[in-house]
Amino acid sequence: MAAVIGTDLLAAADEMTRTLMPHRERDWSVPAGTLTWSCWTTAAHVAHDLLAYAGQVTGRPDDSYLPYDLRVSPAASPAQTLAVVRACAGLLAVAVDAAGPDVRAWHYGPCDPAGFAAMGVAETLLHTHDITLGLDVPWQPPQRLSALVLRRLFPDAPAGAAPEVLLWMTGRGELPGRARRTSWTWRAAVD
Repeated sequence: MAAVIGTDLLAAADEMTRTLMPHRERDWSVPAGTLTWSCWTTAAHVAHDLLAYAGQVTGRPDDSYLPYDLRVSPAASPAQTLAVVRACAGLLAVAVDAAGPDVRAWHYGPCDPAGFAAMGVAETLLHTHDITLGLDVPWQPPQRLSALVLRRLFPDAPAGAAPEVLLWMTGRGELPGRARRTSWTWRAAVD
């Protein structure tokens, strides 16, 4: 199984930007899909998570998240917020690629760099999906990136097309013959 690496993070951020930038002039104050957050807040959340994951990988805490936070200016436009997402994806990509595979940092247990990369890709893809729903833009996560996330974070995922399975695993979609999920967790920690 190929590990999730920095290039994958950048591909996810590029996909988010490519998908959402043409809609930057729309009203991003609307809810992002089924979330209570607005589309803008959801994009800022992605940037926050990517930066937090980069801090974990480089700081290597073993019992909690580092006590810092990213604040995207409330005056930032959607285009500027997407630029912050891309910058934070770049920081996480560099951190993941620079860390050895034996590095561990806390994410509800010891997590390796590939786990943080997979979580960064997942956050980016899933919240891009949420934002596209809010903006009524047809979009589905890319097959290759969805498959990487499923292999690393959802080893118990059922067979099927990776984008549909990823959305189902996270309560965002339907799979034939299976009840819609109302709760879920991914497995980022390693033994």
